[in-house]
Amino acid sequence: MITKEALHKKTSQEITALLYEACLDNLDEAKLAIQNKNYTEANLKLQKASDIIHRLGAGINYEAGIVADQLDAVYNYIADIIIEANYKKDLSLVDEAASHLSGISTAWMEAMKHTQDKKPENIRRQTTAYEQNAIYTD
Repeated sequence: MITKEALHKKTSQEITALLYEACLDNLDEAKLAIQNKNYTEANLKLQKASDIIHRLGAGINYEAGIVADQLDAVYNYIADIIIEANYKKDLSLVDEAASHLSGISTAWMEAMKHTQDKKPENIRRQTTAYEQNAIYTD
């Protein structure tokens, strides 16, 4: 569990990654609850997953253009699947929602890795490493 203090030190990108992880965890727990016929627990977990999806949607920067609009549509689609999965207690729908969200989460994590590689301090380290190699190869 992450503390409030640690959460305040996270970037918005890291918080988004944490939200993806929490949503996927709730979907997994809902699936287990459905399998165990614990429908009250499944309902709570699916409601939490739905709440997280809505929070992710609320955090979209619509000035980013068409990609933001498309991401909003995907979030809405996932939210609809979660609601239907909750109503029907349907494992295949929970799996479908998790599959879509997992793809987005994986892409997000890859984008974060590439962004971190391009931070100024990393560029300086790369330049220094290049300069040191250039000195030794002359």
